Formats: sequence, structure tokens, C-alpha cells
Amino acid sequence: MRKKVIRVPQTAPTRDEGWLDVNQAASVEVSSEDENFPIESALIGDEKRGWRAAEPGSQTIRLIFDSPQRLSRIWLAFQDSEVSRTQEFVLRWSSRVGQPFREIVRQQWNFSSPAGVREIEDYAVDLVDVGVLELTIVPDKSGGAAHASLAKMRLR
Repeated sequence: MRKKVIRVPQTAPTRDEGWLDVNQAASVEVSSEDENFPIESALIGDEKRGWRAAEPGSQTIRLIFDSPQRLSRIWLAFQDSEVSRTQEFVLRWSSRVGQPFREIVRQQWNFSSPAGVREIEDYAVDLVDVGVLELTIVPDKSGGAAHASLAKMRLR
């Protein structure tokens, strides 16, 4: 028997450990995107930058997975210190493109500058065979000119 001892460098665990690598697992569709705040910033980048729509009104972010996923947690962070308003989002999933969607959650809250500028939503789910995950954001329920934004989305 031959044996060789190897040394593996120790690395500190990252805070992303355990989260799905969306960059490797899915493609993304967005209904609008500000070139300074691309969707990659919210899905795989820096939470301080995030994604923002180029135009006001309701917007959709759709993740289409390369292979079906089992999701146990969906973590969303929204942040806006510019406009006081009531925002709503709907999170839903489907087993495949073209199949009916099933709603996971519909949530709304008030952004009240300067105090209420950040909202974190953390959902424990048990979703099997997820082919498409869709997030629709209505940035201002009263129909104002607010732009939809998402600081971060993480999946497990």
C-alpha cells in the first residue's frame, strides 16, 4: 500500500456557506434593470448595492433552474431610504416553465423613511421539484413612481 500525507489549507467558512449558488444553478429573467444596479448584485453580489428596476411600477424577477431544486429556505432583503410607501411582493414557484404557479407568500409593509428603510423576510419552506421561482414586486401600492428594488435574495 502506498500512502502520502497531504496538507490542505484551512479556510474560514464564508457567510454564504450552505446557500444555493444561483450563479451555477439557474438563469434569471428580469422585467427591468438599472444598469448601475444589475440583478447579479442581489443574487450573487454585494448586498449593499442590490438590484433596482430602471423604470417605476410592478417588476418581476424569475429564476429558472437548470435542474429541479428542493428549497428549504428563502431569504429576502429589501432596502429603500428614498421614498415612503407601501410595498408588496408575491413569491411563487412552478415545477417547470409554462406550468401553473403556486403562491408561497404575499406580503406588504410600509417603508417609512428614515426609520423603516429595511425589511428582511426569512421563510422556512419545503418545496420539492422547483423549476421556476418568481418574485413580483409592486414598489408602491398607491401607484406612485417608486422603483422596485431588492437588496439580496438567498436560497437554501
